[in-house]
Amino acid sequence: MSQRAWASWVRAAHPLPLLFPEACSQNTNRTCEECLKNVSCLWCNTNKACLDYPVTRILPPSSLCTLSSARWGVCWVNFEALIITLSVVGGAVLLALAACCCACCCRRKRSRKPDKEEEKAAREREERRVRQEERRAEMKSRHDEIRKKYGLFKEENPYARFENN
Repeated sequence: MSQRAWASWVRAAHPLPLLFPEACSQNTNRTCEECLKNVSCLWCNTNKACLDYPVTRILPPSSLCTLSSARWGVCWVNFEALIITLSVVGGAVLLALAACCCACCCRRKRSRKPDKEEEKAAREREERRVRQEERRAEMKSRHDEIRKKYGLFKEENPYARFENN
């Protein structure tokens, strides 16, 4: 659908007058501010022309107006500077997002694996437990020897505990 067909369809579909019903070409040889009051207009600084923005393309073609002299939205920023600025800001935002994602992943990964100090403490606890069991077994054997020596050794109970294995 061409721009003129689209504009006539919009006017027919909306009986209320549009906010800026005048065509962009009517503001040629006027000021940039007057041209850009209509958001569908593009101001070309080289020939002081107010043009319809080519909505089918993202950037206006160089045959229409060079990027360094094209203005859209505001008069003090040309398209070239706008593209560079938006690219830098977009790149910085993407870089910040990537850094945040990496930081979150590293923090999550670090919290999953135990610390070296925690591993050392767990090893020491296990060593203490093993030594305690050895001491306990040694003390039991000493006590049993003393009981045998003095005849206090208890004979095995004829009744055994029933275990479900």
